[in-house]
Amino acid sequence: PAASASSTRKRNSRSEHATRRMTNADTHTSSRATLLGLGAVVLWGLLAALSTLCGPIPPFQLNAMTFAIGTLVGLVYARATGTPLIAPRAIPLGAWALGVYGLLAFHAAYFFAIQAAPVIEVSLIIYLWPLLIVVFSALLPARLGGGALRWWQVAGALLGFAGVALILLGKTDKADFSGSRLGYAAALAAALIWSSYSVASRLFQAVPSTAVTGFCAVTGLGSALLHVLFERWAWPASATAWAAILACGLGPVGLAFYIWDEGMKRGDMRLLGAASYATPLISTVVLAVAGLGTASPQIWLAALLITAGALVASADKLKPR
Repeated sequence: PAASASSTRKRNSRSEHATRRMTNADTHTSSRATLLGLGAVVLWGLLAALSTLCGPIPPFQLNAMTFAIGTLVGLVYARATGTPLIAPRAIPLGAWALGVYGLLAFHAAYFFAIQAAPVIEVSLIIYLWPLLIVVFSALLPARLGGGALRWWQVAGALLGFAGVALILLGKTDKADFSGSRLGYAAALAAALIWSSYSVASRLFQAVPSTAVTGFCAVTGLGSALLHVLFERWAWPASATAWAAILACGLGPVGLAFYIWDEGMKRGDMRLLGAASYATPLISTVVLAVAGLGTASPQIWLAALLITAGALVASADKLKPR
C-alpha cells in the first residue's frame, strides 16, 4: 500500500507539472500576442503625421498604394515569423468574408464619413470602436476569452473614451453636430465594422495571421477600383511625400494589421480595446513633436484619462498573484 500511494503521488505530481507548463505556455502566448497588438496601436498613432506628409493624395488612391505595399509586407512577415503563407483556396470562406469586410468596408465607410461630415465629430464617433470591442467580447464563449464583463473593464474603456472625447472636442471652439446625418451614419458603421471584425477574428484562431496578406491585396484592388470610379489620380509632389507613402504602407497600413490580427486572435482583447484609445493620443503627440500640431494642457489631461483607463481595464492582470 505504501508503494502504491507513493506511485500515485508521483503520477499526480507529474500531472500537476505538465498542467503548470501548459498554463505557463498559454500565458506566454497570450502576453506575446497582447504586446504585438499594442504595437499595432503605436503604429496607428503614426498614421496622421505620415498621412499629412503624403500631401493632397485622394484617399482611395492613397489606400490603394499603401495596401499594395502592405501586401508585400505580408510576404516579409511570413518569412520573419516562420509562418507559412496560406494558399487563398485554403483560407475558409468565412475568414475571407470577414477580412474583406474588416479592411475594405471599414476604409470605405471611414473615407465617406470624413468627406460627408465634420472631421472632428466623425472621428469621435469612429472612436467608439475600442469600447465596442470590450462590449462585443462578452458575446464570445469563455474558451475564446469572452463571457461576462467585469466592471473595471467597462470602466477602463469609458475612461479611455472620455480622454479621446477631450482630445477631439478640444480641437474646435464649439462642437457642431448639425452636419450630414449620412456622414455620421457612415462613421458609426465604421466603428461597428472595425470592432466586430476585430472580435470575430477570434473565431478563426486556426487561420494564421499571414492570411491578412490576401485581405490586404483585395482591399488594395477594391480601393483602386473606387479610386477609378470616384477620384482623379494625383502624383506625390515630393520625395518626402513618396517616403511618407512608403512608411504608411510598411507600418500603419502594413505591419500593424498583421500584428493586430495576432493580438485579437490570441491576446487579451479587452485590454487591447481599452489601450487602443492611446492611438489618437500618440497621434496628437507625434504631430506636435513633428511641428505639425500643438499639445495643450488639455492633451495631457486626456493622456491621464487614457492611461488611467488602460490601467483600470487591466487591473486583474496588474494585481500580485
